[in-house]
Amino acid sequence: MRSTRLRLHLGVSRVHRWLALIIGVQLLLWFSSGLIMSVLPIDRVRGEHLVERLSQATLDQARPRAPLDLVLREAAKPVREVRYRLLLGREVAEVELADGAVLLHDAETAQSIPPLSAAMARVVGVQAYRGTSPPPSVRAVSTASTEYKGTLPAWRVDFPDRDATHIYVAQNSGRIVAVRNGTWRLYDFFWGLHIMDWKNHEDFNTPWLIGFAGGGLALAIAGSALLYFRWPRKRRRTG
Repeated sequence: MRSTRLRLHLGVSRVHRWLALIIGVQLLLWFSSGLIMSVLPIDRVRGEHLVERLSQATLDQARPRAPLDLVLREAAKPVREVRYRLLLGREVAEVELADGAVLLHDAETAQSIPPLSAAMARVVGVQAYRGTSPPPSVRAVSTASTEYKGTLPAWRVDFPDRDATHIYVAQNSGRIVAVRNGTWRLYDFFWGLHIMDWKNHEDFNTPWLIGFAGGGLALAIAGSALLYFRWPRKRRRTG
């Protein structure tokens, strides 16, 4: 009985030791990245201290508007939703099609509005920006990247502040669809380490993550077994 118990003890000890050697570094990365992500304020990660995403302007109820059926006819495709809002002081009808595409129409005439220009995107970014920075530059974004995977095409308004703030404005709607700054990039770096997707920082089901998570579970089970084998036991008193 003792020899069997001893063999089990030694076997579990070897498994635990090798698992600790293989998975230990990733466990440190999980704990450290999780700690850092939990410490970083989420509002600073999202750039809410630098950019006001939502417009506070209200619509004039007495202002004339084109009939809704005219807006729907101008869209010429199945429509899911129509939203009225202000864009650079102009009231527009934002038409969301059934396939997810977004079109802009003049709220008064129902005429189609072309995609946002670089100059207009720059004004949108400047009006929303709440920090202190020299004048921004604007560049077109047509492909997804690690920093931005949202609506395309878009404009990126770059503010040369200490946070290197980037405001992404969708060309089809003129909405601010993403804000990136130094805090976000730090968070995203550790997020990529945490989920073990070192390239795109978005796949939570990578084989690496699944394998190391299973190894971590095996390490915990082996550690619990070692605790059982090494727990002090009371010896019976001899008569």
